[in-house]
Amino acid sequence: MFEKMTFAGDLPAQYTLLSKQLAALLDGETDDIAILSNASALLNQFLDDVNWCGFYLYKEDELLLGPFQGLPACVHIAIGRGVCGTAAKSMETQLVTDVHSFAGHIACDAATNSEIVVPLSKDGALYGVLDIDSPTTGRFTNTDKEGIELFARTLEKFL
Repeated sequence: MFEKMTFAGDLPAQYTLLSKQLAALLDGETDDIAILSNASALLNQFLDDVNWCGFYLYKEDELLLGPFQGLPACVHIAIGRGVCGTAAKSMETQLVTDVHSFAGHIACDAATNSEIVVPLSKDGALYGVLDIDSPTTGRFTNTDKEGIELFARTLEKFL
């Protein structure tokens, strides 16, 4: 049903389609774990050159590992620590071309070289973050940032 996304054509249109597919996949679902599980699986299936794709949820003043695709990951991340904690604290997307140059980067997977983290909100408050890692330095572009933010805004409508 779903195939890996190829970026030879109109990238923004590909992300628009991906967000529409997410909305169709989640239509009528109310369970957050099911929603996040399918969202991470959809992203992992569509995005090429990624080695981790998933969520950290804001619970008890920290980020706690949620549904994901990839190798086992860090379970607890302090707000303000690493790329995920920085995105959560600032409520701004973090697009990191080279994670090894990011002060305080947390290396859950030594193969990761670039990362994008988009904060998620629910009812105006921090809900968690969407974290996507790649083994390729510079994997994520500003177009990816806009597309993944669109995906995140679509996802928030179902949380």
